[in-house]
Amino acid sequence: QVQLVESGGGLVQPGGSLRLSCAASGFTFSRSTMRWYRQAPGKERELVAAITGAGGSTNYADSVKGRFTIARDNAKNTVYLQMNSLKPEDTAVYYCNAVRGLFSSWGQGTQVTVSS
Repeated sequence: QVQLVESGGGLVQPGGSLRLSCAASGFTFSRSTMRWYRQAPGKERELVAAITGAGGSTNYADSVKGRFTIARDNAKNTVYLQMNSLKPEDTAVYYCNAVRGLFSSWGQGTQVTVSS
């Protein structure tokens, strides 16, 4: 059974940091591209960051470049999103997504709220 379980969300003040984790099971994690998306209220889901299976290539949305870092530990079947210098506009539900060919799976999401 394929599972993606996100954790690490919460309430943080502007300028603060959070690290999201996504624990994966039920598929070949090391060969899957992993992505983080987010969806704010009333907005479409947007791609935040992605990392290839071997971790050799990453890409980021312009809005988070220089502040967010995606990383993965294939031994632990886990992908991370380190979020620094958080802004109120980063408030959203963050989703983990696994992709390999026609295979795609989503986690349930974790809420990140940036507010003073």
